[in-house]
Amino acid sequence: MSHRKGRSGPTASSAELFGEELRFAREAAGLTQEELGRLLHCDRTVVTKSEGGKRKFPVELLEEADRALWTGGLLARLYERVDWHAEVEHPDWFQRFVELEAAAVAERVFQYARINGLLQCEEYARALFSLGEARDNAELLAERVSARLSRQDRFLASDGPLLLVVLHESAIRNVTGGPGVMRAQMEHLLAMSDRPNVGIQVAPFQNAGVRLPSVSMFLLEMADGVEWLYSESLVRGHFSEEPAVVSEHRRDYDLVRGEVLSASDSRALIAEAMEEYRDDEVRVRRSRLAEEQLQRRSRRRVHRSSPRIPRPRAGA
Repeated sequence: MSHRKGRSGPTASSAELFGEELRFAREAAGLTQEELGRLLHCDRTVVTKSEGGKRKFPVELLEEADRALWTGGLLARLYERVDWHAEVEHPDWFQRFVELEAAAVAERVFQYARINGLLQCEEYARALFSLGEARDNAELLAERVSARLSRQDRFLASDGPLLLVVLHESAIRNVTGGPGVMRAQMEHLLAMSDRPNVGIQVAPFQNAGVRLPSVSMFLLEMADGVEWLYSESLVRGHFSEEPAVVSEHRRDYDLVRGEVLSASDSRALIAEAMEEYRDDEVRVRRSRLAEEQLQRRSRRRVHRSSPRIPRPRAGA
């Protein structure tokens, strides 16, 4: 006999409720996710993600699913009551975002304050994570940096997904890790902008008359044509696949890309920032050298001015 696997708390959305009912019916029929997928002529991941409330169950499979699971039309009736396009706040918001990003065929980004994760060099990622809870934990720090860099692998492939990023100038000017790290990051941005699947533009501070997004936002385009809109608040990530909402923000994003610096002008601004950070790096090194020399001279003066203590004579 199959038993419902209860959650520790209330169901977060009607999509998750549908998923729970689908899983209960499948288990009651004695089928695995893979076996149900074969009966419905779809991939197992369709069943897995539908049961988790992470994707819309294919409407064309409803009737066949009701027959295969002997649910008497329950799934079809429940399907009509689900708000598939509701915006959901996920407590595990970042993991949810990473899962979507890993399957996306294109990603469009508008980013404030810091360099987008897919464009970060190792030094920048390390400096960024060093500001948080991983600061005093070398193992955790290495794990976070490795995870950040691994997200980039798909986009670094020769046939990688399309990646279009508009960086607000604040992301370039906010210093993370010192001028040496920022110089390396600017070099990395220039190298990334040379890739055929990557486009980088900068929205400068002085951009009068251009209506920019109020927060950083991400548009993820999936292989099945579904698009997700993602943004962050202080403690949560916010997702929506509601076509009208996504379409509005996609239109706004396209308009912004037409109003900010062109790709070539953006490269020029990034190259200029790189040289400024290089100069700052030289000044910091000279300042440190001068400080070390001053300290050495100060120690010598202290040593020379110390009172002479006579050594005891032999036999005394």
